[in-house]
Amino acid sequence: MFNRVLIANRGEIAIRVIRACQELGIETVAVYSDVDAHSLHVQLADYAYNIGPADAALSYYNAEAIISAAKMAKADAIHPGYGFLSENADFAQMVIDAGMIFVGPHPETIRKVGNKDAARLAMKQAGLPMTVGSEIVRETEDAYAQAEAIGYPVILKPVAGGGGKSMFVSHNKEEMTSALNKVDLKSRDFYLENYIDQARHIEVQIMADNYGNILHLGERECSLQRRNQKILEEAPSSALTPEMRHKVGQLAIRAAKSIYYTNVGTVEFLMDIKTGRFYFMEINPRIQVEHAVTEMITGVDLVRRQLRIAAGEPLNKKQDEIMFLGHAIECRINAEDPDMRFIPCPGHIDFYHQPGGPRVRVDSGVAAGVTVQPYYDSMIAKVVAHGRTRGDAIRIMRRALGEFRIGGIKTTIPFHLKVLNNPHFCSGDFDTQFIYKRMTPC
Repeated sequence: MFNRVLIANRGEIAIRVIRACQELGIETVAVYSDVDAHSLHVQLADYAYNIGPADAALSYYNAEAIISAAKMAKADAIHPGYGFLSENADFAQMVIDAGMIFVGPHPETIRKVGNKDAARLAMKQAGLPMTVGSEIVRETEDAYAQAEAIGYPVILKPVAGGGGKSMFVSHNKEEMTSALNKVDLKSRDFYLENYIDQARHIEVQIMADNYGNILHLGERECSLQRRNQKILEEAPSSALTPEMRHKVGQLAIRAAKSIYYTNVGTVEFLMDIKTGRFYFMEINPRIQVEHAVTEMITGVDLVRRQLRIAAGEPLNKKQDEIMFLGHAIECRINAEDPDMRFIPCPGHIDFYHQPGGPRVRVDSGVAAGVTVQPYYDSMIAKVVAHGRTRGDAIRIMRRALGEFRIGGIKTTIPFHLKVLNNPHFCSGDFDTQFIYKRMTPC
């Protein structure tokens, strides 16, 4: 096992990794920008190094500064968390070239799945079900022609990148014109894909060691999204039968095996509600924000498992030994104003009280007296409720959110309470357009 690990991230995920390292007896190294000098992850780590000004491009995206800090700290490995450089194959290779271990998949794997065009080709060759997609769109007229060939509705997606950004749905040529006006086809590659109007976003958690062993840890329901970005997740999905659950789990393992995947990752699918068919979307080669719901129902610590796999340990379980208990729901607490189309609301937190009690977990990156910075992602905490049933988990989450008090800034807590009291959500009658159809337009 490692002696010392640098966490190339900030906020709640940096703290999550620090805690896992502490439990494994590993010393931790934090990195921070100027404005994060007094952040919680800096205070909790054994060592900390400044890597630049507030501008994320000059700090948490600064691979050279992070590698330099790791060398000075004599770190054995670097954990990238999620976001920032976590899906950057060049950074992963830099870590390896510097004589350290990258806690994640091999650089070649990251490069393959990071390009959606290459990933779709690899998955098609592996026999995974795919939606109809286009070649890379080079010109406006090319986009119109390919959209007509696929058939509306279509979704315009960037070939590289994630987080649901720069994706636009078009139901006709007029909407396609609007979408094309928002992107630059000359500086970034985009492609078109058939858009399923009534769909559930289902993702499967996988973990794979360096010896060819691959397991799945069930699925997560990620259909509640605003601007194509997840806001609430749960496990298992209420839309899946046991047969469907087995099928999508096997599809995820097939996908991972086809590219010799190692470490922890997620295979994402769209499920057509009308037909019950799954369609491959993408593979995320990192820990996910929503990993906590899987941990709650399986008892598997995914971050500790990441570290053990990276250190060369084999998986200690077989597929039939993975047990699923109850239902878990996660609410992302963002510093945003839901009444103003979810605009970010950075600022000073003057009061902070997080919920507790049985079956409630809070992963947070803030506290009273901390300033939420405008330079980074607006998520400041995650609340996870674990119940015996889905209804039980909903009730526990309502109670937990009712206890959560954050003063000085706007957050998504009131919005989550509205979702949890919505009869359509409570009955399981929702899809990826739920927030647009059933909640305040955003």
